[in-house]
Amino acid sequence: MEPVLQVALDEINLHRAMGYAAEAVNGGADWLEVGTPLIKSEGMAAVREVRKAFPKHEIIADMKVMDVGGFETEMAAKAGATIVAVLGVSDDGTVQEAVRVGRKYGCRIMVDLLGTEDKIGRAKELENMGVDFICLHVSIDSQMLGGTPMEEVGRIVDAVNIPVACAGGINSETAGKVVEAGASIIIVGGAITKAPDAKEAAVAIKKAMVEKSVVKSELYKKYGAGDLRKAFMCVSVPNVCDAQHKKGAMVGIRPVKPFLKMAGPAYTVRTVDGDWAKPVEAIDEAPSGSVLVVDAGGGHIAMWGELATLSAKNRGLAGVVIDGAARDVDDIMKMDFPLFCRHIAPNAGEPKGFGENRAEIVCGSQTVREGDWIVGDDSGVAVIPKERAQEVANRAVDVKERENRIREEIKRGSTLNEVVDLYKWEKL
Repeated sequence: MEPVLQVALDEINLHRAMGYAAEAVNGGADWLEVGTPLIKSEGMAAVREVRKAFPKHEIIADMKVMDVGGFETEMAAKAGATIVAVLGVSDDGTVQEAVRVGRKYGCRIMVDLLGTEDKIGRAKELENMGVDFICLHVSIDSQMLGGTPMEEVGRIVDAVNIPVACAGGINSETAGKVVEAGASIIIVGGAITKAPDAKEAAVAIKKAMVEKSVVKSELYKKYGAGDLRKAFMCVSVPNVCDAQHKKGAMVGIRPVKPFLKMAGPAYTVRTVDGDWAKPVEAIDEAPSGSVLVVDAGGGHIAMWGELATLSAKNRGLAGVVIDGAARDVDDIMKMDFPLFCRHIAPNAGEPKGFGENRAEIVCGSQTVREGDWIVGDDSGVAVIPKERAQEVANRAVDVKERENRIREEIKRGSTLNEVVDLYKWEKL
């Protein structure tokens, strides 16, 4: 079969999903998937509404069936689904019953290999059971950790004689490669539904599929790919905090000069109020691109000033964060160097040498270790544990993209309340 573009409507509000769907279809989407979140939120009404609005399109109900395969397949088919998704980790009996009922109602079965260990072996078993499609799927949570379906799709295609669908972070940069690997169904969610213009995004992905080429997105063109610093620099500190479930924000730490942003791994310093010896020593010790993070106990005597800032800038540091006081801010502001602190004071202390560098510290009520990532902008400073840096960067970009879509809907005349449908989700 010719490769088709399946758009996953993974949304919790039906009115927004319908908007994405209309734009995507205008951009060339072939199949529409009523995603699992939408089915859980709106039930079979979502399948009915999508079928009613797009009667000529294949409608996939991503039921992720795990049990009562026949019952759930019948339910989705009667609501208008032409394809029902079952999980490959289900019992054979569940899959077989879904296939039988699908035949009865003229509905095909797609089996998702999400969570299966021996994907090739299971794909062959599923083909023998009579399923219509195999889906190689890398979950969104796995994508945030860097997971991709690219390594396995070719092996699955070679192992079976039925069409293979591929899902998992596919966009206009990767869709052509997936088609080249042999996938027949390219499943795309966020790259279309989070785009300010879903039609334009669908057009780009279809072009990549047809030409088997790389069509770079605006985010890719501007920020590159796979670079933590660039990823964190393209998002806001609020995006980062949202990506960490509202955690990581330093308390009481503010920028000295607005409109300056920083991102980099922490080089930690512990000192006492007014003692500037260890922070100044750290300027020479910290790797280029680091953010100097100083625990001065929230003190009111300046332990940082113009000369230290000039040294830090010349050494290539990405920024400085001080839970304490700084001075010479008029001169520092002229340098356009990111400096964040708790207090500003004219009086300086002395270089006594108390404290230590590279130790675990507390800054702005947040624990910071050497190597943890620090991001700062006009909203404040956030800390990201180094073990989760790649995941949080990906999730922060995801938050930003979702907000971009909401912003576009507001520009078109909606309000924030209307877009997210607050009344529907308030506790009674």
